[in-house]
Amino acid sequence: MKTIIESHIPYIKGALEPFGEVVYLEPEQFTPEAVADADALVVRTRTRCDAALLDGSNVKFVGTATIGTDHIDLNYCASRGIKVASAPGCNAPAVAQYVLAHVGRRIAALGVAPSDCTIGIVGVGHIGRIIERWAAAIGFKILLCDPPRAIAEGADRFVSLAEIAERADVITFHTPLKRSGDYPTFHICNTQFVASLKRCHTLINAARGAVFDTAAVIEAPESIEIVTDCWEGEPAISPILLAKSALATPHIAGYSLQGKMRATAMVLQALKQHFALGIDVDKVVATPPVDEHPSLEQIMASCNLENISKMLKSHPADFESLRNNYKLRSEP
Repeated sequence: MKTIIESHIPYIKGALEPFGEVVYLEPEQFTPEAVADADALVVRTRTRCDAALLDGSNVKFVGTATIGTDHIDLNYCASRGIKVASAPGCNAPAVAQYVLAHVGRRIAALGVAPSDCTIGIVGVGHIGRIIERWAAAIGFKILLCDPPRAIAEGADRFVSLAEIAERADVITFHTPLKRSGDYPTFHICNTQFVASLKRCHTLINAARGAVFDTAAVIEAPESIEIVTDCWEGEPAISPILLAKSALATPHIAGYSLQGKMRATAMVLQALKQHFALGIDVDKVVATPPVDEHPSLEQIMASCNLENISKMLKSHPADFESLRNNYKLRSEP
């Protein structure tokens, strides 16, 4: 078999070579001509996998070493019998680390104890659950907003987005990007939402760029500190939102050593099953455990992103380079 792998995916080199030809390409090198005779692709979010790339190819499997599949045309792949695999939850601890490290520094600057700070989590999936667990163990008050979960599990543990706006000191978004359906998340943080904020001093987007309505967030009061990891139109990001963001990072909230190891292991496991390969995935890349209850001090010590924020603010055109060359941090 022939596998084409995006060259920035770590911990995968050598794993598939015993089973056939393996080619490593930069994201921009994934063209219809390049993938025509491939059996499998392993990509990240920068490679759009749709009819334009895959029509007429031999591709039977697309694996993405990311939690999301926004960059993959799932309907097209299903119609062609192309198996799609992703790595849901692989980076959840790293994003929780990113969020809580900044919140810890923010409340320290404000002279506020965790017990006097309410964190509103919008979207309580893999990432939101870990933020909830870690933050509650530290002593933060927690509000959860997740309408699909509220319907499935009962509304007792969940509040509305309006209540988040009313009661939360920190609001952090962890939803998928949905433009339609019962609960769209496109521009969920819009002018109306920003205008309704009562207590919020920190607003965080470590979900998807278009969860923030950039124009609305730019107009947020100066008392609200903006933290932006995901941007509309990235890598061509808004210079105004960049300047307004107290912490501005190039979509690397989930970039930890352990998260990348989990992602690669999950994709290799899916490849192994689909093609019946004799890969010992645990020997290639082990999947490390997640600390159940790290302290706020541990979280803050393990994650300081001020330098990369300064670099992005100074050189926004280097967004992709900063992202691709970010030195992966360890989780707490």
